[in-house]
Parts: sequence; structure tokens; C-alpha cells
Amino acid sequence: MVRRDSGSDDRTPGAFGAPSRRRVLRLAGGGLSLAALAVGTVGCDEDSVDVEDPGSTGGDEPKGGGKGSGDGGDVGEKGQAPKPLWTKPTSAETYGDNDELVAAGGVVIASGSPLAALDAATGGQKWSLPGGAVPGAPLLLGKDTLYLASSDYDGSVIGYAPASGKETWRSRLGKEYRQPQPIAVDEEQVYVVAEILERDGSSKTNVIAALNSTTGRIVWKEQRDVGTEQNGIHAAVRGRHLVYTDFKKNLTVRDTASGAQVWTHKTAKTNYGFFTVHQDLVIVPQGNVLQAFNLADGKEKWSLEASDGALFREPAALEDVLYVADSARTMWAVEPRAGKQLWKSEALADAGLQVPRQYVKAGDTLYGATDLDKQGGIIAIDARTGAVRWTFNDKTGDYHAWLVATDGKRVFALHGKKLHALPV
Repeated sequence: MVRRDSGSDDRTPGAFGAPSRRRVLRLAGGGLSLAALAVGTVGCDEDSVDVEDPGSTGGDEPKGGGKGSGDGGDVGEKGQAPKPLWTKPTSAETYGDNDELVAAGGVVIASGSPLAALDAATGGQKWSLPGGAVPGAPLLLGKDTLYLASSDYDGSVIGYAPASGKETWRSRLGKEYRQPQPIAVDEEQVYVVAEILERDGSSKTNVIAALNSTTGRIVWKEQRDVGTEQNGIHAAVRGRHLVYTDFKKNLTVRDTASGAQVWTHKTAKTNYGFFTVHQDLVIVPQGNVLQAFNLADGKEKWSLEASDGALFREPAALEDVLYVADSARTMWAVEPRAGKQLWKSEALADAGLQVPRQYVKAGDTLYGATDLDKQGGIIAIDARTGAVRWTFNDKTGDYHAWLVATDGKRVFALHGKKLHALPV
């Protein structure tokens, strides 16, 4: 018998510490009104002056220096951060989740209101949407389309061309559902979660559904159990498997063709819902153990244990390598199919740096974004050895988490309402 999504009220234990105030707001954002969260917005200014202050970009000269160049930017000597290609103010309203900054179609977009797309090369504004992004809903990219929950709160999910901002697709679950939010996309379908409305306008349950990404029609929809959350969901699609989790300590896999639940696992410590997927495996940090499960049947494929009681943090599978750090600030590179360690590095601890919570890769460099400002920012790491090359920090003291994205030519670093483009 297949188990359904559990509605347990237990939350992930605080082994990693309680989530930040901004993270909690981010996860709750989809259920709040736009007006309640849209204070302090700063609009994008296409004519703003580029900020190029070499004194503000360097970190504390971490060990493992390096020199490189890309797109006209100069990487400093002795581990100094590169000079930004450009820096622009944004209308960003971010809450620290990894899907609030995206780069595609020659533009970079940060979640906010208005939702503005900046030219990746120059930082000039290409287009904007007055309604902006719904607080708490992701910027979801797939099939050369940016999928957004409608800022009109009319039950629609809308697709836009990233390069132009023109609407290219629209779908609607129906008026009996509220606040549908896209959570994942593949070549054929967009997957959404929405509240199911009661007659009195309240909601006690939610639905997960698949929408055809060509026609917009509903392919399937499945009601989730009472107590499950429609906010704070992390999701990914691989072949016939949709995998997702939220704060309820459940890792769930559904069949993308029918919506039927394939399996679900109770997870003791899922690092507030973060996981990564590589081919037919889903890899989950659970305290001091990193586990890989087969997507097809949920059976454990391999596990790794951190040393000295350290706790694994957010993982990322990039170009056939799994990267993850632990709470002792040890960086791991792992072959994801078999769980074989490729290297371990103490460079983060040696340099006194924070542990990254998000990663992107360009060339042979891994770029990690940290949660808070003081000893963090964007950390450039040699993907072959784990050596720290440099750190970038704008030294504003802003309490927002850093976010990072790349188009392969540049690395984009968002901190509060400042967006920086760095050379790779």
C-alpha cells in the first residue's frame, strides 16, 4: 500500500539551528498578502551609476589564492576578489531561498516587485513586470520559459520569455483552488501546489497537480493530507519521478505521468528540506549522515558519515560531482553514483569562512553563497581540490542571505538590494 504525504506536525529538529527569520518568512511568504511583505521596495534604475569600489570587494585574504580573468574583469592577486563588472540596485524582495535569483536568455532576474530583468553583460534594465513576483513563490525556469505564480492572485500560473518578458503561456487550476505556485518543471509539464478552498473561504488541505506546458490543461491532480504544507516546498524532476519535501520531515516521490505516490520516507534531519538529485538518485543530508536513495523504489544506495559529529549542510550535484560542506567547515567532493569521496578540504575552516548554502559552477571554479554577511559572501573554490581562491563581500552588513547564479560567462551575486556581476 502506498503511503500518502504525511501531515505530521513535527518539524525538522534544530540540529542545524533554527532557520533564520528571513528563511521562515520566505517559507511562509506564499500564504501572506503581497501588501504585507512589499514594504521598503526599491525600484531598478537603468541609469544608475555602476559601483566599482575595489576596497569593498575583498575578503580577509583566504588561503589558496589564484589569478584568472573573464569578460573584462580583473581577479586580484593573493586571493583578492575580482572587481565587479557592474553593480546595480534592484527591487529584490528575497527571503534566502535558492530559486530567487536566476540567469537565462541574456538576463539576470531577482525576485521582487516590480520584477526586473537586467542585461547580464551591462546591468541595464531590459524589461520589468509591474506586479512582480509573489512573495514566497519561486522563479522557476524550464523550456526557455520563466514560470511565475500570478501577482494578481487570480489562480493563474504564467510563463514568460526570459529575454523579452513577454507572456508565452498561462494555465489555471480552477476557482476552487487558491494561490497555485509552480514548484518544478520538465519538458512536458509544470508541477504546482495550491490550497483547496472550503465553502467559508478557509483552507485545510492542498493539492499537487501537473499542468501541460504546451496547452496549460490539467494532466492530473492529487489531494495531499491534512496538515501538509503548500509553502516551503523544495522539488525536482528526473524522468518519471517528481521528488519534493517540506518542513514536515517527509521526502516524497510521485509518478510524473499519473501523480500516484511511488514512495515516501520519514527523514529525521533534512536540513529544512534541502536535497539534491543526480540521475536516478536523491541525496539527502540527515544530521551527520548523507544518504542516497533510488528514485524508483526508495531503497538506500549509499551513505556517508561526517567525522567528529559534524552535520552535513545543503548539497549540490553539479557536472557529475556532489559538493557538500559540514558544520565543521569541511568541504567534500563526492562521486554521486557510488558515494565515493573524491576529496576533502579544510580550506574553509583554515580561512575562517562561513559554510556555503548554495553553489553554482563555472569552468573549474565552484562558487558558494553563504547565509549571513560578516565572514561570508561569495566564496570561489577550486572544484578540483577544494582550495579557496577568493571571497567577495560588499561589506554592507546587510542581514540578507547571499544568492548566486551564473550564465557560464559571469557569476551574479545578490545581497539585499544590490546585484553584482563578477567575472568567471
